Amino acid sequence: MSKLKYIRPKQVNRLFMLAIAPFIGMLLCMWLLTQPPRITLHSSEYIADSHISEQSAKIRSDLGQAAAAAKQTVSSIEKTAVLYQQTTAKVGSLLGKAKTQAAKPEQIYNRRITSKLGAPIETVHSDRIRIELYKVNPGPYHGYAMKVKLKDPSAMSMSLGSESGKPGTVETTMRAVSRHGAVAGINAGGYADGNKGRFPLGTTFYEGHYVSGFQPSFKDLAFVGMSTSGKLIGGKFYSQQQLDRLSPKFGATFVPVLLQNGRKTTIPEKWRSTPARAPRTVIGNYKDDQLLILVTEGYDENGKSGATLQELQNKLLKLGVIDAYNLDGGGSSSLVLNGRVVNKPSDGQLRPVPTHFLFFK
Repeated sequence: MSKLKYIRPKQVNRLFMLAIAPFIGMLLCMWLLTQPPRITLHSSEYIADSHISEQSAKIRSDLGQAAAAAKQTVSSIEKTAVLYQQTTAKVGSLLGKAKTQAAKPEQIYNRRITSKLGAPIETVHSDRIRIELYKVNPGPYHGYAMKVKLKDPSAMSMSLGSESGKPGTVETTMRAVSRHGAVAGINAGGYADGNKGRFPLGTTFYEGHYVSGFQPSFKDLAFVGMSTSGKLIGGKFYSQQQLDRLSPKFGATFVPVLLQNGRKTTIPEKWRSTPARAPRTVIGNYKDDQLLILVTEGYDENGKSGATLQELQNKLLKLGVIDAYNLDGGGSSSLVLNGRVVNKPSDGQLRPVPTHFLFFK
């Protein structure tokens, strides 16, 4: 009979523990995996979170203050904008009133001189020029007055010769007006026939130069034209420097001067009687630089019809003109406005002449 070896309980327990140890390890791992993670905050981390909270609170406070400041700024800007608009409106109103007040003397003066002419029978108005046409019929003669306000100096110019541009060539006032696209025109300086042409008398200034050189005034001849600034200039000039100082833009020559600085000048005896009466073309200016052109009619050049120079001199003075110059007359007198001949030329038709003063819209 064999003997069984005796195993002590302590040995059995050890063997059992060794056998189940792997399973216990596995169960322990599975249990740990199923548990939620635990986070332990250390004191330093808690202090950091507390600091962040304080900064957030300060930022919210700063943002609130910034929003309040922005709201106040917007309100201030709105008030400033309203005040600016009110101030601008007031300034605009004051400027308008000042402009109106400044224009009143001119308007009053214009009404005064216009009242002496009567009611215009025709007007031309643009941003460059204003033209008013009146009838003149004082008794011994009749004709037309054309008052011109040059708002732009370029609204008046002079033509010389014809399309060919050759010295001595001529054309009618109507042709000059049509060729240059003008709204109105009158005959200008005198002329002399010869050398198969009709040549301007004395000094003629055109397109920035003296056409035949400067010729000192002689035999009562006088220059009349416009300066570059749009002012009427004229008189007797005995040196080119005298005329150059007035900055001429264009001009022609004839005789005589009728008024200077609001005073009558002496009319040469020859022009008092030869002819006594005739169709005339005269140009003058008011103290505000408006122009007045008189064109009187007559049926011939023999001294029996039309106006005398003394009559026109007196008429211009009464109308308030301060400077006035006689242009070529007789059959040369012509006034064209809005595409028609206004006066009745004594030749029965327009006479071709070398120079014309033209007006543009």
